[in-house]
Amino acid sequence: MSAIALLSSGLDSVTSLAIAQRETDIRMALIFDYGQRAAAREIEYSRKVAEKYGIEHKVIPLTWLKDITATSLVSTDMDVPQMSMQDIAEESDPAITLDSAKKVWVPNRNGVMINIAASFAESLECKYVIVGFNSEEAVTFPDNSVAYLDSLDKCLGYSTLNGVKMMAPVAGLDKQGIIRKALETKAPLEWSWSCYHGKEVPCGVCESCTRRKRAFMQAGIKDPLMERLGIND
Repeated sequence: MSAIALLSSGLDSVTSLAIAQRETDIRMALIFDYGQRAAAREIEYSRKVAEKYGIEHKVIPLTWLKDITATSLVSTDMDVPQMSMQDIAEESDPAITLDSAKKVWVPNRNGVMINIAASFAESLECKYVIVGFNSEEAVTFPDNSVAYLDSLDKCLGYSTLNGVKMMAPVAGLDKQGIIRKALETKAPLEWSWSCYHGKEVPCGVCESCTRRKRAFMQAGIKDPLMERLGIND
């Protein structure tokens, strides 16, 4: 059973790779540079992860996607939303996280990346594309949902001759569950990058950083990335 992995270097994709590589021949790990703020950091970290597992690492530029993206994940003319623990709490107003999602949305990003990965999978005679979709982000990002995964299987059944399918090892987990699974599989979380920014250290206040911080707090575990960077948080 062989696969192509989408490896953004986030918690979800790193853990998904660690889970899948135990029973799957992962032929290649793909990461995309679409002008996102953290592109250089994500590429650096994903390469470290791929090297750990001896997987070929390929960076694919999508300059045209940057050109048509007007939100803060790419545009430096806009501020990336800052989120508190209270903002992402289950009892908080869902409009807050929905608004944040809109401000970092990249047009059809997952759709574009998955179809490119499926092309590689078909070419290399791989059966699966591995993604880090999860239940927590699926609440505000519909392209992380199980319904989307099911629809992709159907579409790829038509667009690939070998019937490429999706593999989403953490689709049913929230961030805390992903961390526990990462520890179980010894995923290299010290080389996982969640921050929307690409500075030397994570900003700690964007939504992705806040969700990561909350998950490690809930799990009662120190963040290996912060430990490696010498940050006491």
